[in-house]
Amino acid sequence: MPSESLDALYTKVVMKTLTETLHVQKGESVTVEAWDNGLPFARRVLAEARAMGCRAILVYEDERAYIEGVRRAPKDSIGAMGKNEYGMLAGTDAYVFVPGQALGLYSKTLKPEEREESTRYNSSWYEAAAKAGLRGARLTFGYVGRDMARLLGKTVEDVVRGQLRGALVDYDEIAGYARRMSPLLVDGADADLRSWKNELKFTLKGELEIEDGIVDDKDRKTGYNMTYVPPGYVAKDVDPQSANGKVTLADTLTKYGVISRAELEFRDGVLVEWKSEDGAKLGKLVGALAPEKRRLTLLAIGLNPALRYGYGQDRLVRGAVTLVGFGFTGLVSGGSLNVGSSRIP
Repeated sequence: MPSESLDALYTKVVMKTLTETLHVQKGESVTVEAWDNGLPFARRVLAEARAMGCRAILVYEDERAYIEGVRRAPKDSIGAMGKNEYGMLAGTDAYVFVPGQALGLYSKTLKPEEREESTRYNSSWYEAAAKAGLRGARLTFGYVGRDMARLLGKTVEDVVRGQLRGALVDYDEIAGYARRMSPLLVDGADADLRSWKNELKFTLKGELEIEDGIVDDKDRKTGYNMTYVPPGYVAKDVDPQSANGKVTLADTLTKYGVISRAELEFRDGVLVEWKSEDGAKLGKLVGALAPEKRRLTLLAIGLNPALRYGYGQDRLVRGAVTLVGFGFTGLVSGGSLNVGSSRIP
């Protein structure tokens, strides 16, 4: 049986994003932002939004012009938002964003300092989007270029298809699963993560975030008005002083490539020892960090039953455990997590 065409998958995901994720209504203003690789999807968003009676516009970021601009523009203007972009966000009801491939992250397209400078606007953009009260969706397949696909051992289209299929799950089911889990993830709860023969203990403390693929009024009020498509995860802050023990990570994609089965040891919250077959890559990620920057600060639990490992969004796979805050994002698969006396997930 022939596989479904990419265009057919685009159409299904576009309609789900407009109707279920963003609840777009006739007469609303819809802004679509896309880079080169996201244009076919963006065109479908425009067509469907206009067919629904919306006022839809496209903002196109040309990859080659972007790279040239980063290299030639005055330093004080790189990564800064203009009043035209602030005004556009203020006038938008629903925003669909297809990011460009991760330039300079997995290749030498941009130098690390150039990439960092060119994305300085990131926090300002999200603050402006939250202030505007818009409902937004970020399609993560846009990050996938040839360099990332090569590291994953797949073609770009294979990775994109995997993510699009992961976007067609039941969002209400993910939301319900997260709601049932959330009462366990409270401040002061003790967590115990076992991976291979290792055990890591830590205490939960801080904000709780749910990514279920649906942007509702509560999300807009709390500033979580941009959701990932595909979703989903539930994340909870960790007391940065609390992590003690060891954890074994599964193969983890980082900005220096895939790191195979790293073992990390924490003491009073600080990552104190690390080893892997890819020790050079791991050392580049954490070796230069000051101890206070090598702390476990966030726990995330994947909720998506349709995503599979190896498609660029491992942290969203149901049952995946992600640890954040010590120089990179570490993935635990096949382990066991207990919070209090309850097994999660």
